[in-house]
Amino acid sequence: MTARVALLRAVNVGGTGALPMAELRAMGEACGFANARTYIASGNLLFTTDLPEAEIKARLEARLLARAGKPVEVFVRTQAELAVIVATNPFPDAHGSRHMVFFHDAPPAPELIARCRDIQGERLALGPRELHVDYGEGIRTTKLKIPDKLARTTRNMNTVRKLAGLLLA
Repeated sequence: MTARVALLRAVNVGGTGALPMAELRAMGEACGFANARTYIASGNLLFTTDLPEAEIKARLEARLLARAGKPVEVFVRTQAELAVIVATNPFPDAHGSRHMVFFHDAPPAPELIARCRDIQGERLALGPRELHVDYGEGIRTTKLKIPDKLARTTRNMNTVRKLAGLLLA
């Protein structure tokens, strides 16, 4: 069985609405995922399964649609993929809460960074299926505009490190 995390977009943060983590855990169990558990109330479901990523997404997104009445995007990563994100961190000197990892389903377009607007000191780098942004002094005052904001979800590097470690346990 492979350890995985499902990262829900805009749950308990803005847009999709409140989802108690106990309910998310129960959804994971109902999808047939083993060892379903959550980490913080921002839509992180950890579990093990031998199902392929597409099937995991389909099962979980169907349950979320039935509950929320609208689509909720899910982005899936294995423990190994999270470990690579942590190990190849393009900004190891960045503060973990200001280094955001934008998760995509597919590799971001090579020109994504060039399409970003209003970069004012932020550092950006592409990963295999991620965009890394170091917001330097903080995200509160940024003017950075990243295109296609609905096609991704975001976690800070502190959370990514924690999730990678929890999937090992």
